[in-house]
Amino acid sequence: MYRPTVFAETETSRLHEFMRRNSFAILTSMSESGLQASHLPILLDAQHGSLGQLQGHMARANGQWRDLVGEVMVIFAGPHAYVSPSWYEEEGTVPTWNYVAVHAYGTFEIVEERAPLLEILRRSVSAYEGSRPDPWLFDETASHVETMLKAIVGFQIAISRLEGKWKLSQNQPERRRECVIQALSAQPDENSQAIANLMKEGRSPR
Repeated sequence: MYRPTVFAETETSRLHEFMRRNSFAILTSMSESGLQASHLPILLDAQHGSLGQLQGHMARANGQWRDLVGEVMVIFAGPHAYVSPSWYEEEGTVPTWNYVAVHAYGTFEIVEERAPLLEILRRSVSAYEGSRPDPWLFDETASHVETMLKAIVGFQIAISRLEGKWKLSQNQPERRRECVIQALSAQPDENSQAIANLMKEGRSPR
């Protein structure tokens, strides 16, 4: 990821928080036939190693898990918003895009044994159903569970490197930043509102 110093976020706890909140991610890898990518819910185990471990599962019919070679990258994408130069009310400015993203790199390991694969499913259900007012309960004794387990493969990725980018107009003078915040706050879409709120928090890279 291209990360000028002014936009780089390096605090592991902040990156982990972002990954948890934006866990529907893109798993990218290289194979002999070229690049591959899958859009998957991917969970973080922050207690594993210095940077954490990622866990998830995919359809066994998805050939990505069979063919990948070398390091993999998982992309966690957050809110993003177009920034119009008209908001600055100055000459000599250009359009840009504000956004937040994290890239996690590591070694991909297949999980096919029943017990650890079932545990990944338990964690997934807990993560996405736990906060619902009437959560769906995962009945592990149901007859279809064994069929489901045979149709998927689990994986874990020990994170070796994390890259975070908080591009929130930190390279602009304060007056311009305030203009962008005001303009984004007036937009009706959730992405613009989220970027405006992050800019209001005044988060600066460390």
